[in-house]
Amino acid sequence: MKKLLTLPTITLSLAAVLLMGGCTPTVKIEPPEKPIVINLNVKIEHEIKIKVDKELDELINNDELF
Repeated sequence: MKKLLTLPTITLSLAAVLLMGGCTPTVKIEPPEKPIVINLNVKIEHEIKIKVDKELDELINNDELF
């Protein structure tokens, strides 16, 4: 039987483990240097149109409705 745990095998295995440990991803969360600016150029126009029938308009003008 061959010996599996020889000095070169152990050295290569240890080097592989150390190199794999250096490959772990790192995530850094840092605040931005400048403040976040949200520019909302919003123009809101609202138009309400009321159409009244002539009959209803006459009732309102003659105070017959209320």
